[in-house]
Amino acid sequence: MHTPGGGESIGFMEKHWYAFKVYYNHVQPLISDCLESGLEFFAPTDVIKSLLFLHCSETDMAHFVVNHHRQAWVYYNTERTQAAVIPDREMEVFRFVVTAGRDGLEVLGDDRPEYHEGDRVVVTGGPFKGAEGHIKRIKRDRRLVVTIRGVVAVATTYIHPSLLRRVDESMSH
Repeated sequence: MHTPGGGESIGFMEKHWYAFKVYYNHVQPLISDCLESGLEFFAPTDVIKSLLFLHCSETDMAHFVVNHHRQAWVYYNTERTQAAVIPDREMEVFRFVVTAGRDGLEVLGDDRPEYHEGDRVVVTGGPFKGAEGHIKRIKRDRRLVVTIRGVVAVATTYIHPSLLRRVDESMSH
C-alpha cells in the first residue's frame, strides 16, 4: 500500500517479500488472482514451478493465506511463529540470477546449511555480474549458489574464478 506521498507506510502496511509453496497445477490461477488484485509478485515458473513470491503488506499476505489455503502455503520463520520475511537484497539477487541464467540454472531444492559454507562472493563480470552467493563445487565445477533462506537454493553454471571477488560476510547482510 502506498501513502499519498508515494512512499510506503509504516507498521503492518509496510511491504515485504513472502514465499509460498504452491500445490501442483495451481500457479497460473494464483498468478491470475494476483494480477486481478493488483498484488506485486514473482513466479519463477520457468525454473521452479511450485514457488510464488508476494511483495505486500503483512495484512495482504494474511488475506492471501486465508483465501488460498487450498492452493498454497506460506513459508514460516525458523521458530514457526510467523510468515518468513525475505530480505529485499536476498530477493533481488535471487530474481536476477533466476532471470539471467534460467537456461543453465540447477535447482538444488530446499535451502540447506551446506549451501552457506565456503567463501561468500560477488560476481564481477558476465551475465551474473552483481550476484552474491556462496561458491560450491558441484559436479567438479565451481558454481555460485544463491539461496532464499529457508526456502530454496539454485546453482548457476560454471563461473570463472577471475570473475569472482570474495565479500566480507558482515558487509553482505
